[in-house]
Amino acid sequence: MKKLLFLVFVLLFSGFLKAQKLQVVVPYTLADRDRAILTDAKISTLDAKISALNDKMEVRFESVDKQFMYQQKQIDDIKTLFYWGFGILISLLLFMFGYMIWDRRTAMQPALERSSIAEENSRTLLTMLREYSKKHADLAEILRSHGIL
Repeated sequence: MKKLLFLVFVLLFSGFLKAQKLQVVVPYTLADRDRAILTDAKISTLDAKISALNDKMEVRFESVDKQFMYQQKQIDDIKTLFYWGFGILISLLLFMFGYMIWDRRTAMQPALERSSIAEENSRTLLTMLREYSKKHADLAEILRSHGIL
């Protein structure tokens, strides 16, 4: 068992040594350092440009939002105007119908009274003619010919 454990340890340790031998050391030169510094500077300038663009976009979005709010207010004003306009029109129509009904009734009242008076007058006239025709035969004949007697 000890031999087996020793063998496993040797194999693992030899694999570790081979891995260290396979590693290639890359030299880091001053040119690489300068390139890294330039890359870092370019990234920082790009970050500044992106933040400036972000600020400009926020300003533009705010102005677009203000325009949308102004247009929404105008639409709300137009809707309110339509509600008032339709309300006034409907009120005027209802008033006009009420006035027409009232006017019909008031206009017909005198006509109905006159017709009832005329009917009563015609009844009394017929009664008088019948009474008068009892004494005058020629009037009675005229009334019979017209179907009054």
